Amino acid sequence: MADTKYLQAIREQIRIRHYSYQTEKSYLYWNKYFIRYFKFSNARCIKSSHIEQFLSFLANEKHVSSSTQQQALCALVFAFKHVLAINTENLQFPYAKAPKRIPQVLTDQEAKLVIDNLHGKYQLIGSLLYGAGLRLNEALKIRLKDIDFDKETLFVFRGKGKKDRVCILPNMTLDTVHQQIQNVRQTHQFDLSQGLGMASLPSSLLRKFRSSAKQLHWQFLFPSIHYITHPNDGYTCRHHIDPTTFSKALRKAVAKTTICKRVTAHTFRHSFATNLLQRDHDIRTVQELLGHTDVKTTQIYTHVAGLHQTGVLSPMDIK
Repeated sequence: MADTKYLQAIREQIRIRHYSYQTEKSYLYWNKYFIRYFKFSNARCIKSSHIEQFLSFLANEKHVSSSTQQQALCALVFAFKHVLAINTENLQFPYAKAPKRIPQVLTDQEAKLVIDNLHGKYQLIGSLLYGAGLRLNEALKIRLKDIDFDKETLFVFRGKGKKDRVCILPNMTLDTVHQQIQNVRQTHQFDLSQGLGMASLPSSLLRKFRSSAKQLHWQFLFPSIHYITHPNDGYTCRHHIDPTTFSKALRKAVAKTTICKRVTAHTFRHSFATNLLQRDHDIRTVQELLGHTDVKTTQIYTHVAGLHQTGVLSPMDIK
């Protein structure tokens, strides 16, 4: 079985359903791993029982986490259903249960200390992660049109779960955001002088707005320093910076402090939610700002904030 034809068929089915590019890369990776693990020569050789064998291999030999195992399962079931037309409803593989974790958070002082050790655009990204409760990809996907200085808000287009929402634009970032927009303007003018300047847009938006796709308002607030070839439509453009570049800058910033906690980009989002709850903001408001569908997802931060034990005195502290 030719890897390229099979993977191309999966890619086509993913794009028909408008899945994210990150999901596309993940699904293609696991299906490529799967067919090469079994060395299939023909699609007719594939059976649903092979999924069980592959997942057992990942769990027992590769010792992957439950979330990674679940990701591989979703990728394989998608291909079996939409490309191979093989029924997977009777899989005998036990679903791995992910552990329920309480997220690590930073105090306000710690968060601001880390942000102070970031520099340039990375400091602004950190400020938006903590100040607006954004996910890293949401911050990197901000376009100039998504910023409302009058209302001091940020529009998040198709966040997790393809949900739009409006977030806070921290007042203390306004001057820095204005400066970053000026940097983007200069970069965009240079691109236009080179006969380029097309915004990196999803295919559906490109078809709708192609005549205005070179307008400044479509450009990312944090553009990459390099041009790329658009993965779907093949034109040259600037995408936003890669998430790993911020993660590297963040690790260096944390290393300059004495903070003994594991800090990732998502830690700022956890810290944002906890900070709001500690200052007695309504949990429904926090839920809306975070973009959670179910308030139960937001309630985990009441445990982080210690709100569930307010007023409880430890036996060790009783005189």
